[in-house]
Amino acid sequence: MDVLLIEGLVVAIFAAAITVFVMKKLNKAKFDIYIEQAKAKAKVIEHEAEVTLKDAQIKAKKDYEREFKAAKREYDDMLYKIEKKEKELNQHLESELKAIKSEKSSIVENNEKIKTLKEGLQRQQKTYDEKLNKAIKVLENASGLTQDEAQKLMLEKVKEDSRAKIASIFRRKYKVAEKNTQHEINNMLSNAVTRYAGEFAAERLINNLPINDEETKGKIIGKEGRNIKALEMLLGVDIIIDDTPNTITISSFNLYRRAIATKTIQDLLEDGRIQPARIEEIYNKVKAEFDKNILKEGEDVVLELGIKSMHPELMKLVGRLRYRASYGQNALKHTLEVANLAGLVAGQMGGDSILARRAGLLHDIGKALTHDMPGSHVDLGAEICRRYDEPDTVINAVYAHHGHEEPINVESAAVCAADALSAARPGARREVLESFLKRVEEVENISTSKTGVINAYAINAGREVRVIVKAELVNDDEAVILATEIAQEIEEKVQYPGEIKVNVIRELRAQSYAR
Repeated sequence: MDVLLIEGLVVAIFAAAITVFVMKKLNKAKFDIYIEQAKAKAKVIEHEAEVTLKDAQIKAKKDYEREFKAAKREYDDMLYKIEKKEKELNQHLESELKAIKSEKSSIVENNEKIKTLKEGLQRQQKTYDEKLNKAIKVLENASGLTQDEAQKLMLEKVKEDSRAKIASIFRRKYKVAEKNTQHEINNMLSNAVTRYAGEFAAERLINNLPINDEETKGKIIGKEGRNIKALEMLLGVDIIIDDTPNTITISSFNLYRRAIATKTIQDLLEDGRIQPARIEEIYNKVKAEFDKNILKEGEDVVLELGIKSMHPELMKLVGRLRYRASYGQNALKHTLEVANLAGLVAGQMGGDSILARRAGLLHDIGKALTHDMPGSHVDLGAEICRRYDEPDTVINAVYAHHGHEEPINVESAAVCAADALSAARPGARREVLESFLKRVEEVENISTSKTGVINAYAINAGREVRVIVKAELVNDDEAVILATEIAQEIEEKVQYPGEIKVNVIRELRAQSYAR
């Protein structure tokens, strides 16, 4: 039993060994096959690479040959063009040389002709000088004057005649220019208004209201813009809310409305409740307060001037002048100044000083309505005075202070004079006194620097200069030229508003004594 087992075991081991040997042989055969297959694939790839390389070399050679032919063709074309251009240039140079040679020969001929003509001219000049000297000697013997004396006399005569002709021409031109002056003035004014209207409006017609934070802007605008629409509709102003930090802008031509709008928005911001109903409530409260204040201010002015009685509506309009400005001058202050001056002038001339003050107080009352009603402040003022049964003197003063009517009495004339004084006073309309004095001095110095001027006086607040000249040095025609020269120099050297009138005064006084 054991022997059989051992034999079986030996057989199994032998069979296993044979199996292993056979498997090794089979694996080696497979490995060899794989190696051969790989070598075959490598040879195929190498062949394909060689074919591809060869094709690429052929293609590159063809491309090179094509580019070479194209470059050679371009080179040949450029060489042909250069040769052609060179040939043309050579031909042009040859023609230019021929032209220069011909021109040179003509210049030589012309020089010879000029030389001949010059010699002939010199001979003629010599003959002319001899004859001229003979003629001058004959004239000197006949007139008894030397050549220099006769020449000087002739020049003086020509100068005098020329100056008279110039003055005559200038006066004619001046008359023509004077006819067109109004048209030119209108053009200049329209251009000035067009140029500076924007800057003036941006500076003078707005109020900037400071706010605490940017959230307040949203409150003022409100939901879907309801609050700002209600504000603009009630207040009658434009409210501008932009990117400017912590600021809103209130814009309107009417200073009174701007003041009410500013106060209303300030009260709303302090209250904190910004809504349409509250806006209307605050606005009515502020407007009533303003109406009360301007009425009180009007009453105070009337009492201050000693005027006995006046309609409440007129007093309210007087108080409203506090929110009106003209040429930078507050209308209420101007009105008070005119009223006081008119009363003084009328009293000195034997008139009714109280009536003059009343007329002075109401002469610009129409300015309180110009932003709300059409028409000039003169017509509006006269209409409102008639409505409240003011005296004829007051109505006449309203019309007369701007030349619409002639003054009918002393009181009305006093108002006109006081208005002119108040408006022309240096500094009343934001003129700096130093600049005013400097301008007056410059105008007088320019005038006195001219020949024949005795003295010059700047009058009418520097709007006019009167130049006194010597009658024996400046005649009537020369006075016109002198006035123009002074005006032109003032235009060039002096800065001034409006215009400056130049008056040249020539006066001849003859004196004699009877003994």
